[in-house]
Amino acid sequence: MHVAIIMDGNGRWATRRGLPRTEGHRAGAEAVRRTVEAAPALGIDTLTLYAFSSDNWKRPSLEVRTLMELFRLYLQKESERCAREGVKLSVIGRRDRLETSLRASVDAAESRTANGKKLWLRIAVDYSGRDAISTAFKSPASDAGAAIGPDVDLLIRTGGERRLSDFLLWESAYAELLFTDTFWPDFGGADLAAALTDFRQRDRRFGGLTGLSGVAA
Repeated sequence: MHVAIIMDGNGRWATRRGLPRTEGHRAGAEAVRRTVEAAPALGIDTLTLYAFSSDNWKRPSLEVRTLMELFRLYLQKESERCAREGVKLSVIGRRDRLETSLRASVDAAESRTANGKKLWLRIAVDYSGRDAISTAFKSPASDAGAAIGPDVDLLIRTGGERRLSDFLLWESAYAELLFTDTFWPDFGGADLAAALTDFRQRDRRFGGLTGLSGVAA
């Protein structure tokens, strides 16, 4: 099962507490750890997290630097834990605009966790769904799958907004969508479990009709 999450609301979480927006991003990093730890036991084998969109470069330079530093620290601190727990870590999105040291941290984390079988954790950084589709169509057929990625079963967005924001547009063609007002720093295993309970009660027809037997017809 592939679950994708747009991790939204870090800045508003901090602002409501009278804190700098950067503190919301730090708290959000802890929510990533909680969610990754909870995912395998809930039947999730692929988890894609939207950490930084290609449009996020427009944000204030301090906020961008903080996000990139938190990403680098996460890779360095968590890659060993991921390897130990059987989590394969991949980074999707552009890399040419990342600093050299950050690209090196990405490569090291991916190499260290390459044998993970329990969970495939995909982190989207400098990512654009439109760009991914464009790249896929320009790539040889054998490379297109790497540019597009696996279909999404459930897409969750935290923070109260109700839009996809250029995230996994192709892969989410038949994804179930769930929007929650919970800010990302407050999100955890219980929230993920509740989202999956809701998902499993839905009737996924993929364009067909559900017959009396419960099979799409």
